[in-house]
Amino acid sequence: MTNSTTRHTRPLAIVTGASTGIGLELARLCAQNGYDLVVAADEPAIHQAADVFRGLGAAVEAVEADLATLPGVDRLYAATHGRAVDALLANAGHGLGKGFLDQNFDEARHVIDTNITGTIYLIQKVGRDMHTRGSGRILITGSVAGFIPGTFQAVYNGTKAFMDSFSFALRAELKDSGVTVTCLMPGPTDTEFFERADMVDTKVAQGKKDDPADVAKAGYEAMMRGDGDVVSGWKNKIQTTLANITPAGVLAEQHRRMAEPGSGLKDDEEAR
Repeated sequence: MTNSTTRHTRPLAIVTGASTGIGLELARLCAQNGYDLVVAADEPAIHQAADVFRGLGAAVEAVEADLATLPGVDRLYAATHGRAVDALLANAGHGLGKGFLDQNFDEARHVIDTNITGTIYLIQKVGRDMHTRGSGRILITGSVAGFIPGTFQAVYNGTKAFMDSFSFALRAELKDSGVTVTCLMPGPTDTEFFERADMVDTKVAQGKKDDPADVAKAGYEAMMRGDGDVVSGWKNKIQTTLANITPAGVLAEQHRRMAEPGSGLKDDEEAR
């Protein structure tokens, strides 16, 4: 990608967590719809993903960085080379299974710092630029998990509750500013999430999951319309509606049955 003195005819999008899953599909949609890209992830696969996006006609800057850290976010922001960011798709995040007291605290903190700290730091840096210009689009990947107390996934669900709430508050603060904020709230999606979270033996990991391309399409289209939020998939829409009227203790027990370690194996044994 060239420096800020070069004239650009295409808009620019930043997409985080763009090496796989929903982020990969969001970046693909941006490239297909005329955006140049700055993409980031914490793994080398981001460079292979960048080649895919270049094949779609986009100029791409790939940043391999840990976005749980402020220096990692600074590296990503610097990769724009001063170019105006028209769309920020803040998708980076990961989970962590098992009971909270059994988790390594450094790993739990990394979930918090990736899903919350690094994400809102990036949103503030890019959002300030957008606000000064009076234009821009922000898409935040929240989750339906933010509506449910996450038994055996307590830290992750807590971070998504934060991001869901944050997105609505930021949207209200930016009302009539020319900057829109959209929250994409997926349910279980067919990505590497469950493997990375060490949850492959759970019922939720072994159940039916949404296609990340479909989830990304719903989020991208909602962002382009300027919608406040979008829950992808009709089952997830029902789940979030019911969550608003169901006692938290009941929701926590329901989540236990889905995310308790070994719950997927129990189902297999009962089916025999």
